[in-house]
Amino acid sequence: MNDIILEMRDITKTFPGVKALENVNLKVRRGDIHAICGENGAGKSTLMKVLSGVYPYGSYEGETHYEGKECRFNGIHDSEKVGIVIIHQELALVPLLSIGENIFLGNEQATNGVINWNTVRRRSSELLRKVGLREDPDTLVTNIGTGKQQLVEIAKALSKEVKLLILDEPTASLSEKDSDALLDLLLEFKAQGMTSIMISHKLNEIQRIADQITVIRDGQSIETMDKADITEDRIVTSMVGRSIENRYPSRTPKIGETIFEVKNWSVYHPLHPERQVIKNINLNVRKGEVVGIAGLMGAGRTEFAMSVFGKTYGTNISGEVFLHGKRADTSTVGKAVAGGLAYATEDRKVYGLNLIDHIKHNVTIANLPGVSRSGVIDDMAELKVANEYRKKTNIRSSSVYQIAGNLSGGNQQKVVLSKWLFANPDMLILDEPTRGIDVGAKYEIYTIINKLADEGKGILVISSEMPELLGICDRIYVLNEGRIVGELASHEASQEKIMRAIVRGTAREEQLERAAS
Repeated sequence: MNDIILEMRDITKTFPGVKALENVNLKVRRGDIHAICGENGAGKSTLMKVLSGVYPYGSYEGETHYEGKECRFNGIHDSEKVGIVIIHQELALVPLLSIGENIFLGNEQATNGVINWNTVRRRSSELLRKVGLREDPDTLVTNIGTGKQQLVEIAKALSKEVKLLILDEPTASLSEKDSDALLDLLLEFKAQGMTSIMISHKLNEIQRIADQITVIRDGQSIETMDKADITEDRIVTSMVGRSIENRYPSRTPKIGETIFEVKNWSVYHPLHPERQVIKNINLNVRKGEVVGIAGLMGAGRTEFAMSVFGKTYGTNISGEVFLHGKRADTSTVGKAVAGGLAYATEDRKVYGLNLIDHIKHNVTIANLPGVSRSGVIDDMAELKVANEYRKKTNIRSSSVYQIAGNLSGGNQQKVVLSKWLFANPDMLILDEPTRGIDVGAKYEIYTIINKLADEGKGILVISSEMPELLGICDRIYVLNEGRIVGELASHEASQEKIMRAIVRGTAREEQLERAAS
């Protein structure tokens, strides 16, 4: 099939101090699923924002041809009128509106300014069925999971009679089950003749569904390959400009005495205090050791980490935390940090960074006394620290005065790590440290983790990617439904053994529930 539905020619986009795109070319065939991949900051999302009119005509150089005609979109409504709809990585849903209200937000089903709610409910139900959802259109979006919210976004796109669907990292925050369901849906749309462009860093997903792949590196289009030519090694080499023989940097562990220990830790749900979320957890981390926590979505991994770090999650929390063999007071974030504990959240955009402030302030915020004299911040000392950590963690930016919200996901994650490194903790809890970032940036994060372990820090890594835990950890705890159901040394761990522990833990949990009832 050589019917080209979209062609972008010599697209160049410049921001103050940085050229985001330079003479990028893209051709998409009608009815294909076309993947775009590249390192964080390569320019993938910027290219799609040019295409969809988020960056209007005149703010960039080059031409966009859609269905044989040159398009000059001045806003997103112009692209939607011709059937181009983009779904951004950060979902654009209003949590306290219903599913139906969200689907037709900005496209209200109204006559003479009065919304016909019967039409909204009927059309919403039809669209939800198309994406495989059986939810009531009157259900609030805040009451459904992330996977279902992603499907609501797609239903919203279908309501606009989409011909070319653009998805930016659609599975970044989804479980494996929800990701598979979404990919199956895209294949179903393809069978119906829809064209899709998918930005993704998950190479296994790209190989599964893409008809063609275009690789972008440093703002330039490197190559486009057909399905028959797609291999993981070729994609990686094109993305990073070099071959990564080993996805996980090697390390010879130098493990010392126990640096961090949690005993008999139990936590109850903050809104449903009768529901126990964390159930009598016991774990430890030794000096220079990287320990992982594996588990399925909803196992309680993040809840455990947040409850330990300043009791930022949960109620009726009981148990003990020890640092260097002494009982530690982690009842507030300030006390936890003062005691030598740090927690890098899984949600860097909401809890990890001040997105409207620049890198310099984000790096020093957790340790202001380190850049202050008599309670007054020393601007030059702060600048020196920020530049030092920018270099140390290889943050790619125009300067330390670049706004954090304008950085790529991988570079934002490096800013979060820099913030906690400057606080100089003895023990770091890293929650999904590589979520939403590409293979090249992941390697850099792993290198930083290894360096910290070599310096004698204790590292606890929470990750949904089992290969990642197997690749970087010395020991892995398996968590299921709030309980530790397994502990494996790295040399004996495998994905199969982790899943077996989870299945056994689920069966044991069911037995306990039956016994209690």
